[in-house]
Amino acid sequence: MDNTTRATLAVALIVKNEAQHLDACLASVADWVDEIVILDSGSTDATEKIARRYTEKFYVSDDWPGFGLQRQRAQQYVTADYVLWLDADERVTPELRSAIEEAVLNNNDCIYRTNRLSVFLDKEIRYGGWYPDYVSRLYKTNSTTYNNALVHEKVIEGNLPVEKLTGDLIHYPYQNISHYLNKSNYYAKSWSEDRYAKGKRVSLCSPFSHGLYCFIKMYVLKRGFLAGKQGLILSMLSSFSAFNKYLCLWEKDNHKS
Repeated sequence: MDNTTRATLAVALIVKNEAQHLDACLASVADWVDEIVILDSGSTDATEKIARRYTEKFYVSDDWPGFGLQRQRAQQYVTADYVLWLDADERVTPELRSAIEEAVLNNNDCIYRTNRLSVFLDKEIRYGGWYPDYVSRLYKTNSTTYNNALVHEKVIEGNLPVEKLTGDLIHYPYQNISHYLNKSNYYAKSWSEDRYAKGKRVSLCSPFSHGLYCFIKMYVLKRGFLAGKQGLILSMLSSFSAFNKYLCLWEKDNHKS
């Protein structure tokens, strides 16, 4: 590309029933990006109506292949030089916006990581291993994509250099404790299926040992206690999530019926 030509930037999202979050997310980027691409996997709420206020590039898939493959599908619709990935429950801060714009202006072939600051029960969580939380989200569209993971998908870095952006991506991952538990159950099921297919097997001790270690690591070693009652609740929930994942994996090998 001619260095005198400004590189273009797209924001891409994969969504389903995100009416509660989507408007605030898109409002944080709509006035400074060149393109917004949204791939929906069957929303039944007002997600599409909200999305079409911001973009005509709204698409729907008929099946759910997992997070990694779904992001690959969405990226096929991106025409801009760079793609910035967001989840509907995230908001770009002004400081992060400036860093992203500078990165695109420099036009380097890098993978850029953004730092997420998550909010849980109305509190920004800066302890317990939740912050800093760098995730790879910005890169040249033609340089790479996501892997095929069902959950916890990641950008394929290869030999590309990786740089960190300044500023935070504000993240609202859970509406409440019930929402946390529902998401945890879904991730446990998908994670255990993925690991089982790859040949991973565990004993019945594994759920207990991983759950206990998760709590100690998060609440004590990562100083989750400094996050107050939210830190304690998160540490207990995370411990349960670890227990649940490994119990689901154990069940697959021992109770195939």
